[in-house]
Amino acid sequence: MGVSLKDVAQRAGVSVKTVSNVVNSYPHVTPQMRARVQKAIDELGYRPNLTARHLRKGRTGIIALAVPELGNPYFAELAGAVIDAAARHDYTVLVDHTAGRREREIHVSQGFSSHVIDGLILSPIHLETEDLTGRDETVPLVLLGEREYEAPYDHIAIDNVAAAREAVRHLLSLGHRRIAFLGSRTGHERQPAHMRLRGWREELVAAGIEPDEALVVVTDGYGRADGAAAMAALLDRGERPDAVFAYNDLIAIGAMRTLTERGLRIPEDVAVAGFDDIEDGRFCAVPLTTISPDKSAIARLAVDRLTARLTGQPPAEPRRERPGHRLVIRDSTAGRSR
Repeated sequence: MGVSLKDVAQRAGVSVKTVSNVVNSYPHVTPQMRARVQKAIDELGYRPNLTARHLRKGRTGIIALAVPELGNPYFAELAGAVIDAAARHDYTVLVDHTAGRREREIHVSQGFSSHVIDGLILSPIHLETEDLTGRDETVPLVLLGEREYEAPYDHIAIDNVAAAREAVRHLLSLGHRRIAFLGSRTGHERQPAHMRLRGWREELVAAGIEPDEALVVVTDGYGRADGAAAMAALLDRGERPDAVFAYNDLIAIGAMRTLTERGLRIPEDVAVAGFDDIEDGRFCAVPLTTISPDKSAIARLAVDRLTARLTGQPPAEPRRERPGHRLVIRDSTAGRSR
């Protein structure tokens, strides 16, 4: 039989209520009393029954995370960060993926009920505001990503335009002027691809350079093969850039493969910068310069907003949070200045 609160209380010489206050992180417990109870917990190996705790509150103890593609390292890393953040609130995470399809995004946003999960974190690509009408509002929703929605939900997103401008500014600072943009189809103006392309254009204009649309190649996908094909298409039509800013690291890695196959050196002939700071980019033959979104902050903010909604703590109005990002300079752009 497992160790109970009563067993801990007897070992510590305190009431069951005091042990419960410590286990549930009740703030008004003296440090001395907390240490005394914790010592008894450690000695007896007590583990709280999280399922029973959630059931007493009328909850399942499960939140869901739905991302476009689990095979994409960025979303896999983000999912890991969400799981870690949720564990700090004693929540288990159910992970799903939508393949970036609108019908799947609608199904996920509408399909879960309060009998299955307590809350949902959704990273949509094609979901529209009208798709969110009629959903089960007893299940709080937090949105991730750059799509703007006229809907009363918390929204966590980095500033993609500013981040893209920072990457292009870095390439310009090295003396590059023919900077290509490789990325997935931009679609809606509030999608990440559109906003990163917008950042590319704005930074070039700010530097007094007319954006050369011949140096823009869009792809149907956003994987390594898409990046390799985009770079090949650019070179095949005689448009050799002196630098490349890619929509994400996977496209950048694919582009680097094509450049190497064509006998071009990185960064001596063509500098390359990506976006996402996935682990693959750090271990390329030429480590990849990239924009690193603060994935831990994105996950923490999303889970904190969700759990706050569940406990009735947040303000009436939904929040729009802007986690930080940073430029990580590696060998794919470092090494020379023109």
